[in-house]
Amino acid sequence: MALIEASILASDYARLGEQAREAAAAGVDGIQIDVMDGRYVPSITFGPGVVRALRPLVSVTLDVDLMIVEPEKHIEAFAEAGADRLIVHWESCAEPLRVLMSVRKLGVEVGVAIRPGTSPEVLEDALGLVDIVQVMTVTPGAGGRALIPGQLDVVRQLRQSLDDKGLDVSIGVDGGIYLDTAPLAAEAGASMLVCGSAIFNSQATVAENVAALRAGLGRGRRPAVTRPRRPGPR
Repeated sequence: MALIEASILASDYARLGEQAREAAAAGVDGIQIDVMDGRYVPSITFGPGVVRALRPLVSVTLDVDLMIVEPEKHIEAFAEAGADRLIVHWESCAEPLRVLMSVRKLGVEVGVAIRPGTSPEVLEDALGLVDIVQVMTVTPGAGGRALIPGQLDVVRQLRQSLDDKGLDVSIGVDGGIYLDTAPLAAEAGASMLVCGSAIFNSQATVAENVAALRAGLGRGRRPAVTRPRRPGPR
């Protein structure tokens, strides 16, 4: 069954720590922190300080999505702040394979993301270097957008390629994941779903929203998981 991560991009920033704890208590498998620099995407959001502040509050995976140019200049700071996984965007890197190898040396999980319009075939040489491929199912840069249906075909193509190669690499989807689209993404082959507005909204509590997502995926609520962290510099 697919894992669920809560994207704090959609949370109430005045209660950031509290909302992260609520999501962890509701049983999400991780918290995704969307880092935006105003260059690769128009918005500007979080830095290493937010990761450092959240680290002692939750025991679930802290997944840092680096929507920034020249991520190689910042990966060490985020790893030292307490990130469990760093996701770099293929299109933001001049030498993406080198950046992915640099992330691996930091002792954290390695992820690579591709945006709509990028063929998954560009990742051929990267698949053996990463723990997860994140398929952006919206154009990155803002929350609350609708899923682009064609990106589910990208998920299917990646799933087939990974299975053919015998690689134990997860596929994540980020963008437009709600009660109606979460099952579609999972059926396409996604093993991790990043949910923002579907979890943090005024229509229901965080716990109720997570429970509804899990029910839609065919499994009930489960307790928060303490994830073993890889050894590495902190």
